[in-house]
Amino acid sequence: MRIPIVNLRGEHIHAITERQCVSLILQRQQAGDGGWVATHNLDHLRRLRCDRDFAELCRTASLRVADGMPLIWASRMQGGRALPERVAGSSLIYSLTEAGARAGCSFFFLGGNEGTAAKSASVLAARNPGLRVAGTECPQVGFDQDADYLRSLAGRLKAAAPDIVYVALGSPKQEQLIGKLVDLLPRAWFIGVGVSFSFVAGEIRRAPRWMQQASLEWLHRLIQEPLRLSQRYMIHGMRTAMVLFTTCLVSRYFAGRAISADGGDLAAEASRASPRLRRGEVAADEGFLDVDTPSI
Repeated sequence: MRIPIVNLRGEHIHAITERQCVSLILQRQQAGDGGWVATHNLDHLRRLRCDRDFAELCRTASLRVADGMPLIWASRMQGGRALPERVAGSSLIYSLTEAGARAGCSFFFLGGNEGTAAKSASVLAARNPGLRVAGTECPQVGFDQDADYLRSLAGRLKAAAPDIVYVALGSPKQEQLIGKLVDLLPRAWFIGVGVSFSFVAGEIRRAPRWMQQASLEWLHRLIQEPLRLSQRYMIHGMRTAMVLFTTCLVSRYFAGRAISADGGDLAAEASRASPRLRRGEVAADEGFLDVDTPSI
């Protein structure tokens, strides 16, 4: 299966469903090919624009999925190919664990608040009999500045040899840690899952299904953690969403004018006027994955 991408403000997001994502990870892992998944939300998209190191790191991800409904809406606004659905880390931790347990995969739970990695492993093991837990660990605050700890963590991971590693540290720390560890386990898959351990362990309640379906999960999170999330959602998030949606609508406008001009000079003018606003048709070496995606 050749997985297409959608370009959002110059960033390539794989147009993939959650089911396809799970199947692809398991297929590639069982073939001996590791990798990592970046689960992008609106805040990630903002950081990708202002943090060059973070952007370069995320462009090395094997899969870049949309963990945020604003990204889905934006892809629809700009016309052409759209992202099919949200692929959230907080959902993958259930669906990938279930499918991986059936396939015999082992899992390592890394990150989260103290105790949540072990509790998450216990909860998921109870839900999925036979789940192989390779290990759990919650790094202390400041771990990323401790070279000795990072070396010891790398050694423990290599000894545990998990097939799948959930990294729950929030962004950008989880992506930065994945970048340091991913080459140590060339057959494993790393997935950044944010606050998901706290959801699984029951420390934070996830939004009810109706709020998830109504794209109001952010509001549920904001109500539970107003001090930590108010700036992210109400200031940075609103500003980023406004720019993103405007950009996508302008892209659609230029694309429509180009089509109405029968592909003549106006198409070239639109291309020159806003190259970052256009949805690119991307070649295989720019983000397609050629794989067979089995059913699970």
